[in-house]
Amino acid sequence: MTDTIPTEFEVLDERMAAIGGDTTIEILYTGTRWGEGPVYFPAGRFLVWSDIPNERMLRWDETTGAVGPFRLPSGYVNGNTLDREGRLISCEQGPRRVIRTEHDGSITVIADRWQGRRFNSPNDVVVRSDGSIWFTDPPYGILSDYEGVAAEQEIDGCHVYRADPVTGEVRRVADDFDRPNGLAFSLDERHLYVADTRARHIRVFEVQDDGSLADGEVFATGGEPDAYDGLRLDDKGRVWAAAGKALLCYDPDGTLLGRLRLPEPTANLVFGGPKRNRLFIASATSLYSLLTNVTGARPVWATGR
Repeated sequence: MTDTIPTEFEVLDERMAAIGGDTTIEILYTGTRWGEGPVYFPAGRFLVWSDIPNERMLRWDETTGAVGPFRLPSGYVNGNTLDREGRLISCEQGPRRVIRTEHDGSITVIADRWQGRRFNSPNDVVVRSDGSIWFTDPPYGILSDYEGVAAEQEIDGCHVYRADPVTGEVRRVADDFDRPNGLAFSLDERHLYVADTRARHIRVFEVQDDGSLADGEVFATGGEPDAYDGLRLDDKGRVWAAAGKALLCYDPDGTLLGRLRLPEPTANLVFGGPKRNRLFIASATSLYSLLTNVTGARPVWATGR
C-alpha cells in the first residue's frame, strides 16, 4: 500500500479556492538525495526523474507502481522534458551538455558549447513547438563533485540559451541572470518565464519572431523563504513554481493565489497521467503524486502545430 500524507492547500486568493484534488498526497518513492526533473511519458504511462547526487535516473511505472533504474550512471542529469517526437531531452551537469535520447536509446548531443567554450552545467530545459530547445546554465554542477564534476567556469556568467536542433546553432537569449533555473513557456508561447534562484524572483520575457527575447520584467518575487526552482503551467495559464517546502500557484496576472505545502524542500514538478491532471512532485528525498482538478498545459508533442 502506498504511503500518504495529508494534502495542505493554503488559499491566499479566492481564485485558489476552486483548486483541489485528493485529500492525501501519495509518496511514490523515497530514497533520493536530491530529486529533480520529472518528465511523464504518456505512451508508456511511466515517469522518469533524476537523483542528481547519486548520478542516476529512476523510472516509476504508473500501471504497477514499481520503481527501478532508468539510467545509471546518468551524467548527473538535472532537468528533463520531451520534444515533439516524444524523445527525452536532458540537461547533463557532468558532461555539461544538453542531449536527446533517441527512440533506439542512442544519445545525440544537442549543445555542449557556446562560442567554443563549455557550458557551466545546463540545468533545466523546455522545447517550443517550432522544435527549438531552450535551457538555463547556472554553475551548480561545476562548483563541487556533489552534483557534477568540479571544474573552472569557461563562460562569463550564467545565461539562458536557445538551440536549433536542425542547424546546431546555439544562441544566448538572456545574459542578465544571476542563477537562471526553471523555465516554461506561456500557453501561446509568446512569453517565457524564467526563475532566478539567487535573485529569488521569476521573470517573464516576450518571445520575438526571430527567437530572441525582449523586456524581462519581474513576474513574481518572494513568497517563500527559499528560492524558486522548477516551473510548470496548467491549461488556464497559471504558473506553478517549486519553492522551498511548497508549490506556489500564480495567476497569469502575477497574483500569488496560494500554495501546496510539502514536508521537505522541493525542486520540480510536472503534470501527467492520462488526463494530465496528476501532479508529480520531485522533492529532496521523495517523489510525490496528487490527483487534482487542474489539467496541465498541453505539451509540445500534442500541440499539432
